[in-house]
Parts: sequence; structure tokens; C-alpha cells
Amino acid sequence: MAPAVFPAPSPTSLKIRHEQLNVLEGHPGSIAGTLMEAHRPARKGRAVSLQVLIRRGWHTMALAHTSSRGRFRFSFRPQRLGTRMLRLRFQGDSTARPSRRRVGRLNVYHLAGASWYGGGGGLACGGELTSSTLGVANKTLPCGTLVTLHYGNRTIRVPVVDRGPYVAGREFDLTEATKRALGFGDTGDVWSTN
Repeated sequence: MAPAVFPAPSPTSLKIRHEQLNVLEGHPGSIAGTLMEAHRPARKGRAVSLQVLIRRGWHTMALAHTSSRGRFRFSFRPQRLGTRMLRLRFQGDSTARPSRRRVGRLNVYHLAGASWYGGGGGLACGGELTSSTLGVANKTLPCGTLVTLHYGNRTIRVPVVDRGPYVAGREFDLTEATKRALGFGDTGDVWSTN
């Protein structure tokens, strides 16, 4: 009697259809996609993990199962301000190979009052202020701290380069270059990860 021959596991891939990764603290984020198996939607019930990178290791934060058309959806409510890398992972099994896909950065923000300043002169954190200096002034964050700011549909990651603002209710003074990159007006609220 000839030994049983099992087919090789099929290749798989993870496709992203929608993602909402820029969220205000306490508001939901979401990712929707499709698990493909041998270039067709995977069968119902396959487990897909949403993982977050924490201290050089990937940790599962949610699990979803595919629908009959290979579709999956994650809706989650992040609890911490900041920026974290996310990925999707299908573990694979005897009939389908494992696959992974980076999703991008999850940015969890709070509203921060902001204004802008320009001109020249020295910066409290060192260096000179020019019209092309990207950064923000903040009263308490250490010099060099990277801050992710979101305004409208634009996002930028810049360092703390100066001290200020010294007007009540304002958390950041944006340099002229940061203001331009965000499309920001004179004063208002920006979303900040710090």
C-alpha cells in the first residue's frame, strides 16, 4: 500500500481594506482586511491576530476569525497615549502557511492647545531657530523628546527643541516649519501623543 500524500500547505497573505490608526484617547481604532489563501479568500473560521510591538517583542492584543469570504475586522479602544507599531499575523496550520503584515503606527492622541512662533535666535535645547527648523516648544518635556502631532489629515513627528509657550491653555508652540507641514493656522488645537 502506497503512503498517503498530503498536499503542501497553501501560501497565504493578509490584505488591509481599511484602517483607522490615528485616534483620540478613549475613541476606537479599527482595522479590516482579508486573509487570502492561494490567491482566494480563506475559508471561514481562520484566526487572525492583531499584535503590538512592546519592548522588542510582539504581543497579541486581539483575535478575530474570518468570515466565509476571508474577511476579518478589529475594533479596539487604546488605553494609553503614544505611538506603537502594529502587525497582523496568521499562524498557519497543516493546510495553509503562516503570514504576517505590518499595519503601521497606532497613534493615540489627546487634544493640545497650540500656537506658533518664528523669527530667529537661539533655542533652549541648543541650535538656532530658522524658518526650516522642525520642532516644538514645550515647558516640561525633555529636550529631544519626539512628539507626534496630527492636524486635519496631516501627521508629523518632531522633537522638542525649545521652551514655551507661556500663555495659559497652550501646550505647544510650533516652529514655522512645523506649522507649514501641518497646515496649521495661528492658534487652535492639535492632536498630540505626549
